[in-house]
Amino acid sequence: SEPHDRQAKQIHREFMEELKYAYQTYPIKAQPGATQLFEILRQHGVLVVLNTGFVSETATYILKKLEWVIGREIDGLITASDVKNNRPKPDMILKAMAQLGIDNPKSVVKIGDSMVDIEEGQNAGCLLSIGITTGAQTRAEVQKANPSYIIDNLLELLPILSKYNSVAAASA
Repeated sequence: SEPHDRQAKQIHREFMEELKYAYQTYPIKAQPGATQLFEILRQHGVLVVLNTGFVSETATYILKKLEWVIGREIDGLITASDVKNNRPKPDMILKAMAQLGIDNPKSVVKIGDSMVDIEEGQNAGCLLSIGITTGAQTRAEVQKANPSYIIDNLLELLPILSKYNSVAAASA
């Protein structure tokens, strides 16, 4: 109904303002090993794309605070504002693939810290959908989505990827 819609929109606006304030006020740190991992992957010709359920403005601000630049630390950024459907739909991964000229989802690896991240990679047909325990959900929760692997640190991705020759892109 209309009053509920107005109330929901007001709550969302307030949440977005609080989120913006939090990211402007509090320190933001990269996951341990993230920058090192990106460098190693890119040296091996693996493209690195970040995708997030945040809107573009928030994600861009976070990148700026981390001093990560598209074309330097990462190869792309896809946000919820860039696609029609958010996770677990595969839209963000498919958009990243299209932007980077990748046709085969079996050359893409998805890494994420929630069940919907894992499901997004599975729905896109990625070679691997890997859970990581450093974020939103516990190991047990992430396990419910049946990820290919679960890691505790981003650098644990390297020995996993060394088993696969066809990886062109990693989406985190």
